[in-house]
Amino acid sequence: MSRRYVVHLPVVASDLAAAQRLARIIGRWLTPLPMTDPGETTVSEEDQQFLRHRVFCDLLLPGGRRRCLLRADHDGPCSRRLRR
Repeated sequence: MSRRYVVHLPVVASDLAAAQRLARIIGRWLTPLPMTDPGETTVSEEDQQFLRHRVFCDLLLPGGRRRCLLRADHDGPCSRRLRR
C-alpha cells in the first residue's frame, strides 16, 4: 500500500459559518489540482479539532463520476455549479 500524507493548513475565522465559507473558497480554488480532494474538507474549533464540520455536500451525482460542490447542508438537489 502506498503512503498518503494529508496537509493541515490552519487558518483563523471568527465563527463556524465564516470558517466554512473560507474553506469552501480555498477548496474550490484548489479543485484544478489533481492531488486535492476538496470534498473531504472539514473545519473545527482550535481546541476541539476532534469535532469536525463538513464543508461540502460531496454526494455522488447521477452517473456516479462527479460529486456535489454545494455546501454540506444545502437545500434542493445536488449540483456541480454554485447557486446564486
